[in-house]
Amino acid sequence: MTIHIVPGAGSIETLGATPVSRGVNFAVYSEAAEAIWVCLFDSNDREIGRYQLDVRADNIFAGLVTGIGPGARYGLRADGAYDPDQGLFFDPAKLLVDPYARQLDREFAYSPRLRMPREANFDTSILVPKAIVPGAGAAPAVPRKKAPGTFYELNARGYTKRHPAVPERVRGTIEGLTAKPVVEHLKRVGIDTVQLMPIAAWIDERHLPPLGLANAWGYNPITYFAVDPRLAPGGMADLRAMTDVYRKAGISVILDVVYNHTGESDAEGPIVSMMGLDPHSYYRFVPVDGRQVLVNDAGTGNTLRCDHPAVQRLVIESLRAFVEEGGVSGFRFDLATILGREPGFNPNAEMIRLIKEDPLLSQCILVAEPWDPGPGGYALGQFGREFFEHNDTYRDEVRAFLQGQNGRIGSLAGKIAGSSEIFDRDGRKPSHGVNFLAVHDGFTLRDLVSYSHKHNGANGEDNRDGHDANYSWNCGVEGESTDEVINSARKRDVKALLATLFLSRGTPLMQQGDEMFRTQRGNNNAYAQDNEITWLDWGGTDDGIAELTAGLIAFRRAHPAITHDHWLTGREHHGVRDVVWLHPDGREMTEGDWNDPAGSVLGAHLRHKEDEVIVWINRRIEPVVAHLPEGDWSVGIVSDETGSLVLTPGTATLPPRSVVALVRPQPER
Repeated sequence: MTIHIVPGAGSIETLGATPVSRGVNFAVYSEAAEAIWVCLFDSNDREIGRYQLDVRADNIFAGLVTGIGPGARYGLRADGAYDPDQGLFFDPAKLLVDPYARQLDREFAYSPRLRMPREANFDTSILVPKAIVPGAGAAPAVPRKKAPGTFYELNARGYTKRHPAVPERVRGTIEGLTAKPVVEHLKRVGIDTVQLMPIAAWIDERHLPPLGLANAWGYNPITYFAVDPRLAPGGMADLRAMTDVYRKAGISVILDVVYNHTGESDAEGPIVSMMGLDPHSYYRFVPVDGRQVLVNDAGTGNTLRCDHPAVQRLVIESLRAFVEEGGVSGFRFDLATILGREPGFNPNAEMIRLIKEDPLLSQCILVAEPWDPGPGGYALGQFGREFFEHNDTYRDEVRAFLQGQNGRIGSLAGKIAGSSEIFDRDGRKPSHGVNFLAVHDGFTLRDLVSYSHKHNGANGEDNRDGHDANYSWNCGVEGESTDEVINSARKRDVKALLATLFLSRGTPLMQQGDEMFRTQRGNNNAYAQDNEITWLDWGGTDDGIAELTAGLIAFRRAHPAITHDHWLTGREHHGVRDVVWLHPDGREMTEGDWNDPAGSVLGAHLRHKEDEVIVWINRRIEPVVAHLPEGDWSVGIVSDETGSLVLTPGTATLPPRSVVALVRPQPER
């Protein structure tokens, strides 16, 4: 059958490339383009046909091309005004990736030639991946509707790149995550919700290739439907196979998604998709001295225009595709305040409302990173009961306390009680707060206790990038050490951090490898290190920390006194108080104790029905005798098994720099 376009037969109903009985329907949104073509390519990357989309309605260009079907490779070209000062970059010589592309034939590779001016008449098709017309996928999946117990942040590439038991051909891919040893490790630790770092096809930031570096995290997407071919050569099918395996193992999978900017970057960035199709519909601009300048609320060069109907449709339909086609159970929204940027943050913005009210997405796990660098960009606690929210105040207060800062004991209590000052509103519960101590953008837990300062020289930015306020410490020596006393102290402190995390109210989040005592050599912004700095060293696993992590998660699950999803009041109810804050002398904490700048030991006597637990946190470098309430107590868990925990009637000698949970035996039934 010859390939040709059927005059007037294109449909605007479904955007992207849609196989139909007569061929493939192509539909593209653009308010500003004067003409759009679909270009077909053969297996040798040669353009074999160019067909102008001849139907235009409601700002959608459409056309029906016969003689092709699933598997055909294509790109787009668009023509219109070319006026960079006004934010218009139309150039038919630039091949553009369909924003609705479901699969790409290769990964993106940055080249400065992707931004050459129109007068250069340089055909970029040799540099741009081709979209692949999709075929029939698996039956639509439904979200695994289960409240998360523990989020586990995981980078698909770095997680298995060095795993000796994963077949070499699939190391560093989504398929590699399905290897039995990988799944068994997650189950052994007790993980029930994996949070995959971004998998949508991304491009390197332009300053990285000259430095010999590459983006390792994926927070620089070009497409919102297509999985990056480095992670999934089979596209969405690879993701679906992975989520099916994890579902059978009792593990939900959520995706970290980046609907705040794209890798087309700033005025010098590559033009490979939406910037060449309709920049003013897809991106935010602001007038400056007669010019139209890209808004940079994400700190990466551009900002997605989430208040525009075309972007809202793109977001909703791509999210639904990852649920129905990819089998994921939810999403973590990177820099989520941009979803409600108007230009300040509006928690009731249309984009956020559409997500909350969508019949499918409302059944998913929704997690917000509630901040961005733009105006009104810090919005912790404002996303409503439909969303979980990352709680950076938990990270900072717990770190600062264990670092040794004075006057932090009251703040510590507030954090381990669930941060009610932030989340106790609008019917929200402690679980809405996602507690974390380390995630991708920051130190690993090992580095947190091994480096007093960031060491980001490998990123090529003279150590200017990354957080400066880390509340970190080095246990006596900066960086790696051969001194076993120092190394033991570091492991002890990491165990105390993990125990604090899992014995706190709220939903815990840990990053990959912290249960293995992994290091990034002091790099707290390793986004550009697609190498052994970010690749998990499975051979260097610390079994003791991994076993403690598993024990903490199991203990947490077994004790509703810790996890019961209500706000602690300390008030008596039927003769029982849900919490009593304890001084090591055995008395209830007084106002003077809370205001003691040197306060270093805190106990929380927690009760829920018949479950009774006392959590003690001791940041001192010496043992502390803590006096206990009357009754029999036994050791539930202790962070430092090498320490000198001594339990006698009425007292517990807490090991240095430790967290201890004591339990009262439940009555016989």
